[in-house]
Amino acid sequence: MTVDAELDLPATVQCAQMPATHETVDLVGLFRGSGIGDVLAELDHDLVGLTPVKTRIREIAAHLIVERARETLGIASGAPTLHMCFSGNPGTGKTTVALRMAEVLHRLGYIRRNHLVSVTRDDLVGQYIGHTAPKTRDVLKRAMGGVLFIDEAYYLYRPENERDYGQEAIEILLQTMENQRSDLVVILAGYEARMETFFQSNPGFRSRIAHHITFPDYDAAELLDIAERMLAKMHYRLDDASRAAFSEYLDRRIRQPNFANARSVRNALDRSRLRQANRLFARALEGGAPADAAALTLLSAEDIRASRVFAEMTAARPLPA
Repeated sequence: MTVDAELDLPATVQCAQMPATHETVDLVGLFRGSGIGDVLAELDHDLVGLTPVKTRIREIAAHLIVERARETLGIASGAPTLHMCFSGNPGTGKTTVALRMAEVLHRLGYIRRNHLVSVTRDDLVGQYIGHTAPKTRDVLKRAMGGVLFIDEAYYLYRPENERDYGQEAIEILLQTMENQRSDLVVILAGYEARMETFFQSNPGFRSRIAHHITFPDYDAAELLDIAERMLAKMHYRLDDASRAAFSEYLDRRIRQPNFANARSVRNALDRSRLRQANRLFARALEGGAPADAAALTLLSAEDIRASRVFAEMTAARPLPA
């Protein structure tokens, strides 16, 4: 794919608002010079699926390149608002995309540092009077010049507790997001429905968020691809039988509560690796042949089907009449 096709950018932009000049700006040159093409390529390579998310990131990158071009021709409209909301279920790549977004913003000169500080409510809200403000300001100080990523941001607001100090943290965040928006980008993240409730309760946040990006769940085929990529990085593999077993595991696990997409896949693989180790060690104690590389790298169907997911589904089936 060419750079032009990737970002859908023309080769040059003519300043129609300035008839006295014939200056032009090479948008493709700005794109290539920034190096963000490498970041977008890494995003495509590292993350399975997430096509709507990747499309929005490219759109934001294109917008920021055009803003840089407008600055060059003296027609800039002011510093763009870059605060964002990433909504979706756990394990859908929100933190990974936030890291890539920080790199894009840094390479385009919208933040001083390629730096992301990831926090939750506990990092911002204190336990007693006078504790919240210094905690929140310390986090903001560490994140300044880069990106502040607040996971499960809706926990900042707890209306059921009249003595909760989260509102103090919210007020400091809102003030900083407005006054320091040229030196700090804030990304709020969490479940989509809960984030919507949070914005309804805190309209100040909604008015400061420029980009809302929804992260879809992975389907079973994408999760299997993710699993095989994770295993390859750890020098493990599946054969035909274990691949079929893991596909069946995914079909069952997706329907269970608390499924967390790629996070659940990683946990399942970790448990399968434990079962593989126990299986190999038990056979060695029984006098089996020494383990070779093939045995040490293979997760067998036995290792996967020993998961309680299979046992629970079997137990849930009604007995035949």
